[in-house]
Amino acid sequence: MSFPDAGRAYPVTLPDGSAHAGTVFLDQVIDHPGWDVGAYSYASDFDPPADWAARLAPYLFGPGPGRLRIGRFCQIAHGVRFLTAGANHATDGITTFPFPIFDPNQITGYQPDHRDTVVGHDVWLGYGSIVCPGARIGNGVIVGAGAVVRGTVPDYAVVTGNPAQVIKRRFTPAQIEALTECAWWHWPADRIKAARPALMANDIDSLLRG
Repeated sequence: MSFPDAGRAYPVTLPDGSAHAGTVFLDQVIDHPGWDVGAYSYASDFDPPADWAARLAPYLFGPGPGRLRIGRFCQIAHGVRFLTAGANHATDGITTFPFPIFDPNQITGYQPDHRDTVVGHDVWLGYGSIVCPGARIGNGVIVGAGAVVRGTVPDYAVVTGNPAQVIKRRFTPAQIEALTECAWWHWPADRIKAARPALMANDIDSLLRG
């Protein structure tokens, strides 16, 4: 069985032998001080941008505060947006109007929100979903199309809606604990390749034995 090459920017090869420009491994195409993204995590877009970082996280202007951290083997569909801390206005005054950004002496240091936005490993972000500043999405989460994610999402949850709500957990508590402890996403590529049948067949026992 073939296995994706983590060093390719465009990892999907079409039947005619050409590379599919609409799907990229993000760590191969993004060089941005505010991003931390793991191997094999990909994004897809029907209108591939020249700047994937700006398309996905338009308010992540520099190195922080408020980084975007994405784990390994994540899947990011068309239209997903990360509204990182730079998108937020101050809410502790009478007005939310950001006067400092219109002052060249204050704009650089003005940052009301300092939170990181964190996405775990093996997370599927569905079409058009939005991840809000400071969200923390656990491992193995499925985010439904159009969902708006705030706060903390537990490991292996399925969330939908606005605001996104947990509609179910994908596995039992014991299985979730075992999957988190085995952390297959950190295994060497050859071991993951060998485990692919178990991963795709939902065979947790075989995966753990491997």
